[in-house]
Amino acid sequence: MNPDRFSVNQMTVKQLPLPELVAHCVRLGIPGIGLWREPVREYGVEAAAALVRDAELTVTTLCRGGFFTREGWEEDNRAAVDEAAALGTDTLVLVSGGLPPGSRDLPAARALIADAIGVLAPYAGERGVRLAIEPLHPMYASDRCAVSTLDQALEIAERFPAEQVGVVVDTYHLWWDERAPAAVARAGAAGRIHSFQLADWTTPLPAGVLNGRGQLGTGAIDLTAWAALVEKAGYTGPVEVELFNDALWARDGAEVLEETREAFLAV
Repeated sequence: MNPDRFSVNQMTVKQLPLPELVAHCVRLGIPGIGLWREPVREYGVEAAAALVRDAELTVTTLCRGGFFTREGWEEDNRAAVDEAAALGTDTLVLVSGGLPPGSRDLPAARALIADAIGVLAPYAGERGVRLAIEPLHPMYASDRCAVSTLDQALEIAERFPAEQVGVVVDTYHLWWDERAPAAVARAGAAGRIHSFQLADWTTPLPAGVLNGRGQLGTGAIDLTAWAALVEKAGYTGPVEVELFNDALWARDGAEVLEETREAFLAV
């Protein structure tokens, strides 16, 4: 896999302020960056857009839209689409949301998510932004994402044109699912792989489980095989490394960034 396809997600080194992250990417020859709405908003959307544009970095994704099972989702997601367009990325990652308050009905939650995407997709399409549904590991189904498998994500995405709605293939969330390889092939054949993200699975999981994504090559996932699988499916876009890890965040950000680039090359 060509190193020119490497993209670092902003959360991997969230200890680095955006200008420092951009400067280090330029220094190391890292061509892509995945941005998060909260730090971008704090810095200023237009200022962030100018910063990455002047550095000639590609914004591979903006994370995150979604949480469609919460009140106020439509206004927030329209804002997310507008921010993605302003930043020059064509991909808004969706973390779709868990169970509505008081509900235990996962299929109903997924139906709500599909209906909401149906409202948002034309708005995003008019602005040149693709919606990328990210299935999350089932341990997040109740509170973060009722869409747990790539098949479930595709069942929603396939209701819409591929240029409007696709999926995220994230190794951390999908590596356990024996049906995922066939779903990757299905998504690739339809042109619906809008983002490919890497993170490793290490145990024991930390309290709260959110910040347990391991550095590439340190855990249980055969990342090289996953890269080959997505490549075979026809995906030729950026490969984004997205790590949530308290131990990595406690270290020097520039050092972690260099380590992550080397780990990507090894994979």
